[in-house]
Amino acid sequence: MKKFEELIIQRGQELSSLIERFCAEQAGTVALMANAMVKALRGGGKVLALGNGGSAADAQHFAAEMINRFLMERKALPAVALSTDTSVLTSIANDYSFEGVFSRQVEALGREGDVLLAISTSGTSTNVLKALEQANILSMVTIGMTGSDSGKMSSLCDICMSVPGRPAPRIQEVHHLALHLICEIIEIQLFSHGT
Repeated sequence: MKKFEELIIQRGQELSSLIERFCAEQAGTVALMANAMVKALRGGGKVLALGNGGSAADAQHFAAEMINRFLMERKALPAVALSTDTSVLTSIANDYSFEGVFSRQVEALGREGDVLLAISTSGTSTNVLKALEQANILSMVTIGMTGSDSGKMSSLCDICMSVPGRPAPRIQEVHHLALHLICEIIEIQLFSHGT
């Protein structure tokens, strides 16, 4: 039992250290991401969010916070998680390929002035990269969230936030923090009077 308590303390210290570094290095980037979304929402646009696995869950979590609420009682904001419709996902994967499950949806739902929020811990997921390529064709604002090796993903994004560390679970935990910060900034900018 003692060794698991020590493991818990160690993981907490790892995360705490990574969050401190992330906030020092990426605060400006997170603020830019939130501001880009605010601009799109004020202009009548929406946010399309996507990712695979745990990042798909993060995209869904973000869309829920936008549509329902985060901290404030306020009107719903338009956001769609592209990982939620199993009929769409499986039909695209079956008829074309899994690589196109997001780009096809971006083609159908994305418009100039909308934001695509692409989440990939590795920054190398082909279906995420293809979605970013499609969003760029449509002149959407492209925002990426990844780990320290952002690779090709950063070159496809207008704004790309990278978590300066490993392993994947710590990156995902910092992504959670960043998404909550973005939600909070969006609510403050859109719904706090006098700001």
